[in-house]
Amino acid sequence: MNIVDLFCGCGGLSLGFETAGFDVVAGYDNWTAAINVYKENFNHAINQLDLSNVEEACRHISAYKPNMIIGGPPCQDFSSAGLRNEDNGRGNLTLCYARIISNIRPGWFVMENVATITKTNKLVGAKAIFKETGYGLTQIVLNAALCGVPQKRKRFFLIGKLRTEDDFLLPYILQNLSKKEMTVKDYFGDKIDVEYYYRHPRSYARRGVFSVNEPSPTIRGVNRPIPAGYPIHANDPVDSLEGIRPLSTKERSMIQTFPDTFRFIGSKSEIEQMIGNAVPVNLGKFVATAIKDYIDDH
Repeated sequence: MNIVDLFCGCGGLSLGFETAGFDVVAGYDNWTAAINVYKENFNHAINQLDLSNVEEACRHISAYKPNMIIGGPPCQDFSSAGLRNEDNGRGNLTLCYARIISNIRPGWFVMENVATITKTNKLVGAKAIFKETGYGLTQIVLNAALCGVPQKRKRFFLIGKLRTEDDFLLPYILQNLSKKEMTVKDYFGDKIDVEYYYRHPRSYARRGVFSVNEPSPTIRGVNRPIPAGYPIHANDPVDSLEGIRPLSTKERSMIQTFPDTFRFIGSKSEIEQMIGNAVPVNLGKFVATAIKDYIDDH
């Protein structure tokens, strides 16, 4: 099965599907820094292309004869971290993604995004395009901590298969969910040398210190040191900041379940941003495994 990854970023979803045994033949993105990292870590083609040009994109992607298209159109306009204006422009890329799928008509597609996309008109429009093209749809918001990722990160997935009933994949997803959230300590074991660490909050109304004995909060695109005069929050599990540090860039990438051998290049801000933007590798693998189990049964 030939798989093409659109809006692939540095490759979290690609690597997840490859780890599950699928054959990713090409990636597409328009961010040079992420493309450079993708090139460092994958042997297949990576193409720089503005995917808002649907006609050109379809012509280019069709050459790979994909049986499945996967991808996560940029989510900043839907994210609770921003102003959440779905009409800012990037939200339109969700509709472009749907139109590309509709034109190429691969047997399968997977669309990933932030959980708050469920409240948008852009998702309604995209789903209408998919249904008109003949796809059965399975829609779910997954907590990554129940899918082999040591991080409480909620992500939306829409999986489509041509000429199939809706919710066809739901039993395969639900049967594989863990009954317990994975903690940082569960994942790292003795590879992490702290019990508590700092993650910069969006405001001091939120806590900034976390234990390795719980899932990490969502890895964001920024990684800041503890500011002078940080006021210990009532929900911080410590009384003192002594010995507490932010996670390193490598540790943050590993909480996103990139392997230790995955190579990140570029400026520090670019690397931190692409790590924060990425689909956790094991979350991609979890969805890919559900698809593989379905295919094996059919």
